[in-house]
Amino acid sequence: MKRFKLLVLTFLLILSTLSPMTVHAEGNGNINNGGGGLGEGTDTNFWNTGDEGVRVTVVSASDGSAVSASIDLTNKQPNDIRVQFGKVCKSQYRSGTVLTPDTGSYSYINPTQSLPKIITTSSGSASLAAIKSYFTDEQVIRSIAGYVGMNYDTLIGGDYKLLLEPIAYVTFEGVRTAFTATEAAMYNQVRGGMLRKKLTSLTHKNLPLAMFLETSDLGYPAWGGGKNQKVSDDEIIGSLGLGIVRFNEVVTPEVIAADYEYRVDTDVVTIVTISGGQSDPDHPVSVTFSILGRNYTVNNVYYPEDGQQLVWVKWHTPSTEQYITINVSVSGGGSASKGTITANIVDLDRNPPPNPVADDRNDSYNAGNAIIPANPQKTSASWSVWRPWWKEKWVWHSDWKWKTGSHTEECKEDCESSHGYWEDEGEYVDEGWWEFSLDRYSASLSATMDLTTDAKSPTATATTIKSGYGVNISVNASASTGQSSATTPPQTAVSYFPEFYYKTYWRLLDRTRSGYHAGFEFRNNHFSTYNRRTHFTPVWMPNGTYTVYTYLLDCWTPDGMLSVNLTDSVQISGDLWDDWHIAPQRAR
Repeated sequence: MKRFKLLVLTFLLILSTLSPMTVHAEGNGNINNGGGGLGEGTDTNFWNTGDEGVRVTVVSASDGSAVSASIDLTNKQPNDIRVQFGKVCKSQYRSGTVLTPDTGSYSYINPTQSLPKIITTSSGSASLAAIKSYFTDEQVIRSIAGYVGMNYDTLIGGDYKLLLEPIAYVTFEGVRTAFTATEAAMYNQVRGGMLRKKLTSLTHKNLPLAMFLETSDLGYPAWGGGKNQKVSDDEIIGSLGLGIVRFNEVVTPEVIAADYEYRVDTDVVTIVTISGGQSDPDHPVSVTFSILGRNYTVNNVYYPEDGQQLVWVKWHTPSTEQYITINVSVSGGGSASKGTITANIVDLDRNPPPNPVADDRNDSYNAGNAIIPANPQKTSASWSVWRPWWKEKWVWHSDWKWKTGSHTEECKEDCESSHGYWEDEGEYVDEGWWEFSLDRYSASLSATMDLTTDAKSPTATATTIKSGYGVNISVNASASTGQSSATTPPQTAVSYFPEFYYKTYWRLLDRTRSGYHAGFEFRNNHFSTYNRRTHFTPVWMPNGTYTVYTYLLDCWTPDGMLSVNLTDSVQISGDLWDDWHIAPQRAR
């Protein structure tokens, strides 16, 4: 990848006004914001008033994948942009798209309805109400549908959402540059922290905090951190610089009872961010996590001046449900993003389905109400570790000493003997300094699920079964990591069923194969005559597709938990009573 010499300006933001208008709200905006003051810029690194925009992408409501080209909306005419990173959205970067500088012509759209102020600074706050009102306005959404070439009714039908990302147009190292908050964080990593060093208030506070989620959606968590403080690259990439507009969806706000939710008897990872000053081998930082009466100390935490470092501990949760507090202490300078972390440890093995019986009925069952869940899904993670190295600079330090010669007091005035001399007895001293390189790591998770008819069903085929008989499940998960000491294998899989509308009851699967290539199946069913690993479909289940949903989770990394949504189906045709024949008793 070409390395571009760019430098970013710090900037002035002036409150822009919105003309009053009457709007018809169509969508539901999952958007919150924050931000604050800016430092002073330089003549090669600055941000002009109102140099901002919003990238809009239509994404799938099921998994967040992009289904349209991204468009950049702005009130400005940024025709002088020389470096951008293409029209790539946050979901595409999450799926593995590489950050690639583009020096081609920058395309943008000036919408008919001007954008409200997006980025908050000390000179003026962006109005969250105005931002929500704008992006949920029917006329604005109709315009967006036209821009991306999608039918309006299709867009708002419930299968799609709008992914919003704030954009800043800056001058960085004298070059006009456009980037989203995610792209700024990724580019900062490529440049070894240079972007944060030069434009920290914009790139690592005001731009990423211009939009974040109120409730978790599309695999992105709600932001629970501060709204007016600098954040890390990993926090930006994982949680910040985005808003979501939903359509035709009833949303139940997520209740966040703790910083983490863990499962019982599970290997997990707990993370904090350390920053402040510089930590190097001459002045190292140590971090201690106090968990359930035990201290876990991470030594030699290094990072450059004005940088930060993720610090994590891998530990095993207790076997009983409980709410715990984790205390974090830092020694040697620096401070932690959180001094206290709360964790809710839950037991999922509490709601197995009840015993099905042959005369069960459910005349009110409506298959249309059995909506397959879309839990947060994250299949890749990335993190980095600063590695210090010494940059030598040898400098001569003089130490002049007088050396006595052979001259004596008896010598005549014109004596030609040596009268002594100065000699430099100095030495070379290394006046070097610590430089830092960034070691990058990643992890990924993939999985497959096979739902099959139980072999004890006498009339089943490979894909079709009569209701009342059982189905089997096989989940195969594969996790890869560049730093196994920092990650855990996938450890948990939970299956949900349409007869319970994918709620109320579920089956915690057995892990039949451990490690990074794990396998999961139903537990042995004690209602089964043969104690098989099976789930019995209800005898009243109507004919049609029978889909089981499984959530694979608890693959922990320093970049959070990896998880996958899985489904597979069999067809139901008939019921088990079709296999019974009652003949009249033969007369004797």
